[in-house]
Amino acid sequence: MQKSSNKGFTLIELLIVIAIIAVLAAVIFVALNPAQRFMDARNARRQTDVENVASALKTYQVDNDGSYPSAVSGLTAALFYTIGTNGVAGCDTGCTAKTTQAGCVDLAALVTGGYLGSVPMDPTTGTALKTDYYLSRNTNGTVEIGACDAEDGASISTVR
Repeated sequence: MQKSSNKGFTLIELLIVIAIIAVLAAVIFVALNPAQRFMDARNARRQTDVENVASALKTYQVDNDGSYPSAVSGLTAALFYTIGTNGVAGCDTGCTAKTTQAGCVDLAALVTGGYLGSVPMDPTTGTALKTDYYLSRNTNGTVEIGACDAEDGASISTVR
């Protein structure tokens, strides 16, 4: 008489292990919430971009006896303008954070002067023509720079 010694897993055991792995994977995926992590990452990029532009403008101002680039100093105080290269009437008022004017403010002087590597663009909707960041020159000599399309109800701006 010969003994039968089948070694291995039964189909039921394999199905149970696969089901447990699937449940654990689903729980981890929901807990990590990748969509929220992507929104947070884009908002962090927006915050960094806003801070970089503000810092470049202030450095330019210090280096030029208190003057901003002509594109900024020529703006009407207390009004908001979209940053971009789309010309005097090329920017619409589609900024969700602030009501911006029809004209863009071109910050190319910061790039050519070595204050910025490039004018930043919103990671989702920005282009060189319309970056989806805004700028306002205040009467007291400060500027406000912010992100038009921050996600998840965030408000991203800085005043310097």
